[in-house]
Amino acid sequence: MRPIQLLPFAALALAAPVAAQQQGAPFTIAETGEGFRTLADAVARAGDTRATIVIAPGTYRECVVQQAGEITFKAAWPGSVIFERETCEDKAAFVLRGRGSVVDGIVFRNYAVNDGNGAGIRIEQGDLSVVNAMFLDSQEGILGGNPSGQRITIDRSTFSGLGQCETSDCSHSIYLANKGQVTITRSRFERGTGGHYVKLRVPDVRITDSSFDDTKGRKTNYMIDLSEGATGLISRNVFVQGENKENWSGFIVVAAEGRTYRSAGLTISDNQASLAPGIDRSPAFVADLSGDTFRITGNQLGPGVREFERRK
Repeated sequence: MRPIQLLPFAALALAAPVAAQQQGAPFTIAETGEGFRTLADAVARAGDTRATIVIAPGTYRECVVQQAGEITFKAAWPGSVIFERETCEDKAAFVLRGRGSVVDGIVFRNYAVNDGNGAGIRIEQGDLSVVNAMFLDSQEGILGGNPSGQRITIDRSTFSGLGQCETSDCSHSIYLANKGQVTITRSRFERGTGGHYVKLRVPDVRITDSSFDDTKGRKTNYMIDLSEGATGLISRNVFVQGENKENWSGFIVVAAEGRTYRSAGLTISDNQASLAPGIDRSPAFVADLSGDTFRITGNQLGPGVREFERRK
């Protein structure tokens, strides 16, 4: 199996200007050339249309609610745009409930709210595509739930320093629930601070070519939690479990909270999974509570990692 090439997002973030917000109109609607002082003004002007809002390099303490349209939020170049701290509706930097949204090249960091779910993105309606983004040092990276056939895709993005279990409900690096599909590709998860790295209540999942580095995690749980079952593909990922776990019993756990979705046909193949050096324990790579039959093949497991465990 080819090693995964890790993406240099951290270097991009450090290189971005700390306080270089362009004077005047840093938010430009590409289709019209109009510039705006705030992102909220640009989104309001876009209205119920299809628009791309290009964001000048800088660090921004503001937030936005998208109510309509199909909007692409695009950094002038990846890693040069940072949103931090400020949330809308006590939820997230970007609260999205239009017809569709794309987030391209933006860094989100340092989000916390009273209920423990402070996120970079809260996706409440419409499809979502996230690419070349970073989510850092917050209670949650991406959070969303909608009882529709949403399609959410996340590509070439980094999730670091996320999650918590200090409130009544844990938060996670990614936590999504819908009746459609979630696809995660070529992304990195690391340094979790509680909860799961990826928690999904979705019938169809695709998680491929990504890395889960838990060596510096604190009080973390599963790498992937398919809470209510799922079908789809988990393949060509690299998993390393660290020492400081709240629950180390499984890397990938299926149907731990219910059997809402059938898991027959789920394929988990060609992954690498190991324990960090010096750890003496025996977790299951895949733990199943669905009772369904699915395919586990071609995975490379390090010492102490058991391939499969059926739980009741």
